[in-house]
Amino acid sequence: MDLDVFVSAHRAEWDRLEALLRRRRRLNGAETDELVALYQRTATHLSLIQSSAPDPQLTGWLSQLVARARSAVTGTRRASWRDATHFLAYGFPAAVYRSRHWWVPTALLSTLIAALLGWWIGTHPEVQATIAAPAELRELTRPGGEYESYYSSHPAASFAARVWTNNAQAAAMCLVLGVFLGLPVLWILFQNMLNLGIGFGLMSSAGRLDTFLGLVLPHGLLELTAVFVAAGTGLRLGWTVIDPGPRTWRQALAEEGRSAVGMAIGIALVLFVAGAIEGFVTPSGLPTWARIAIGIAAELAFLAYVYVLGRRATRAGHTGDLDAAERSHSVPTAA
Repeated sequence: MDLDVFVSAHRAEWDRLEALLRRRRRLNGAETDELVALYQRTATHLSLIQSSAPDPQLTGWLSQLVARARSAVTGTRRASWRDATHFLAYGFPAAVYRSRHWWVPTALLSTLIAALLGWWIGTHPEVQATIAAPAELRELTRPGGEYESYYSSHPAASFAARVWTNNAQAAAMCLVLGVFLGLPVLWILFQNMLNLGIGFGLMSSAGRLDTFLGLVLPHGLLELTAVFVAAGTGLRLGWTVIDPGPRTWRQALAEEGRSAVGMAIGIALVLFVAGAIEGFVTPSGLPTWARIAIGIAAELAFLAYVYVLGRRATRAGHTGDLDAAERSHSVPTAA
C-alpha cells in the first residue's frame, strides 16, 4: 500500500471526523450519523495502516482520533450500585466456580503440605531447635503465650483491619504475579503453609493442639479458602501464558486477566469477613465450640454461594469477565 496516496485519499474524512468531535454544541441527527460512519471508516483505515504500512506518527494520531470517536459514539459508562449487585450475584461466584478445578486441588495439596510440615516439626525436636531457642518456644506455646495473646494484642477493629490488609495484599500478589508462569504464586503459598505448619507443629508438641485449632479454625477456614481461590486463579493465569488454548494468546490473557481483577475485588470482600471474625470472634470469650461453629458456618456459606449461585450463574452464561459490550476493543469495520 502506498501510504502517501492512502493518506491523500482519506485525509479529508479524518479531518471532518476531528471537526465533528470538536463541536461544542450538540450534533443534530445527520451529523451524528455522519460521526458514526466516519468513526467506522477511520477505524478500518487505522487497521489497514497498522497491518500494511505502519507509520508511528500517523498511527498514534489515528489511534487517538478513533478512541475519541468511540467515546463519543458509545458514551462514558459509570459504575452503579446495580453493577456491584450484579457482580456479587453473578460475576464473582461464576468466576470462582469456573476456576474450581484450579483452586480446589490447590487447597487440598496445600493443606496436606501444611499438615506434613506440622507433623514433621512436631515430632522432631531437632527441627524445633532450628526455629527458636527452647525458652522462646515455651514462651510461644505456653498458656497465655504469644500464640494466644497475638489475637488480642490490639483493639479488635484495628487488628481486623490490619489482618484484612495483609491478607488482601497476599491474595492480590497471587492474582497479579500469576502471569509469571505461576511461580511466585507457588512461593507465596509455600510461605503461608510453612507458617501454618510451624504453628501446628509447635503447639502439638506442647500438647496444646486443641488450643491452636480453636484459635485458627474460626477465621482460618474462610481466610485460607480465599487465599486458595486467589492462588488457583493466579496459577490458571500462569497456565494461560503457556497454553492459551483455542484463543489467541492476547485474547486469552486479556480474558483471564480481566477475570482475575474482578476476582481480586470479590476476594477482598471475603477476606474482610474473615478479618472481622479474626478480630472480633477469635479472641472473644465465646466457648471454643461456638467460635469454631461460626467459622464453619462462614465457610459453608461461602461454598454454598460459589456452588449454588456460581453454578447457576455459569449455566446462565456468566463467566466473571466483563460484558461483551464493555470489553469489546476490536476495531469496527465499515459496511
